[in-house]
Amino acid sequence: MTHENVNIVSGRRGGSGPMSGTTLAEYVTAILMVSAATVVCELLFPLLFHTNLLMVYLVTVVLAALYVSRYPALLVVFLSALLHNYLYVPPRLMFDLQHKEYLAIFLGLLATGTVISSLVTRYRERSEALRRQQSETSSLYSLSTELASAADSGTVIAAVLSNIEKSLEIRSVLYQQESGKLRPLQPTAGLELDEDEMKILSEVFEAGSYFEYYRPFVGTLCCFPLNTMNSCIGVLAVILRSSDPYPPEQAKRLMEAFASQAAMALERVELSREAEQASVLRARQKLQKALLNSVSHDLRTPLSTITGVLCSILDDGDRLSPDIRRELLENARHEADRLNRFVGKLLDLSRLEGGGFDLKIEPCDIQDLIGTALGAMERQLEHRTIRIDLAEGLPMADMDMPLMNQVLINLLDNANKYSPVSEPIEIAATYTDREIMISVSDHGPGVPDTELDRIFEKFYRVPEPEGVAGTGLGLSICRGIVDAHGADIRARNRACGGLEV
Repeated sequence: MTHENVNIVSGRRGGSGPMSGTTLAEYVTAILMVSAATVVCELLFPLLFHTNLLMVYLVTVVLAALYVSRYPALLVVFLSALLHNYLYVPPRLMFDLQHKEYLAIFLGLLATGTVISSLVTRYRERSEALRRQQSETSSLYSLSTELASAADSGTVIAAVLSNIEKSLEIRSVLYQQESGKLRPLQPTAGLELDEDEMKILSEVFEAGSYFEYYRPFVGTLCCFPLNTMNSCIGVLAVILRSSDPYPPEQAKRLMEAFASQAAMALERVELSREAEQASVLRARQKLQKALLNSVSHDLRTPLSTITGVLCSILDDGDRLSPDIRRELLENARHEADRLNRFVGKLLDLSRLEGGGFDLKIEPCDIQDLIGTALGAMERQLEHRTIRIDLAEGLPMADMDMPLMNQVLINLLDNANKYSPVSEPIEIAATYTDREIMISVSDHGPGVPDTELDRIFEKFYRVPEPEGVAGTGLGLSICRGIVDAHGADIRARNRACGGLEV
């Protein structure tokens, strides 16, 4: 096949194939049916009057209308009328159209057979049309159901191709543009196209119009563009053969519907992906803004306090009493510790998001873990009662000790900030079914049940109580570290009041 400039239109290029029409086999079947009816009439001729033999031919006409198409059925009518007159109207073996009775019988059989054949053929065609319509509706419903739940382009393409193969029993290939060329999105399953046919596909893609080409001894190559509101996003190619179970026109009509649904589904997936990217971008911008606001406030406040203390001591140090000077220095140290913790959380957060945690897993003692965390929080918890309840026989646990220690420190700091100083903080550890559970509980106001899943989000803080300093990063970092260990962290409100993590 040589390729020349062609206008892409809804039609054919090249020769026309045997896509539809009455087959020779139907005419042969019609002749065999008339022959069989004649044999039966020969057997019944000695027993019945010749006019009664008309019923045999009428039954044959009805059967022909049921099993062959219109023109072979009319051939049965014509042959039946001729044979009945020639073989059974006396004198036999010659046509008698001179006697008006025999002429009426001949014309009556011809007319009756034609009417019966036409009515039965029309009924059969309507039944076939309804069956095809039902089949098309069922196929489109099945496809639309699968496409409605498809979340990505791969699922959409697989659903379209599988439904085409299941509904029409033919193979198809979907092409999309990649690096300026049309490429199949899956194995071609024997549907190989040569260079010239690929050029045709490219022209179909550029024009966005249906096109077909008849390939001798192979079938008709049909190219269906996947048109959206703005452009053509691909081409659906299929080869239709005269031996396929579905008529070509029905197959093409169904393929056009499949291509339209595929285009809409692929466009929906692409729009969903773009909307998701836009949502992620907005969330990232919101996060960056929240981080900037939090960092600017939480860095400036302790720095201002430290700067104020140093200025007071430098300018008025000689006039300050030792107790006031010590109090100022204590405030400066407290703010420096707060600043150090905040910077550490920011670093932990950046490591979490960048995947920078390199876990060093080794067997660790739970009692040592809790003791190390309490030691790090000694100054913050000096006026607080700590109750510890450890189950007997706790085994060693595989973990990264420094990182898990940071988790426990964050939980203790959170419980200390959100519960009255007069109430104790409780630390418990239990062991059941090869699982160790460590809990930190307080006697504060707890968290609204609707907010329990959100407290582990970055920068999220419970609105009550007001005035509690924090960045909303501690529990988020805890979850990141625990998830990295393949463990689980969750929170619940206690029946006696307070929060347990």
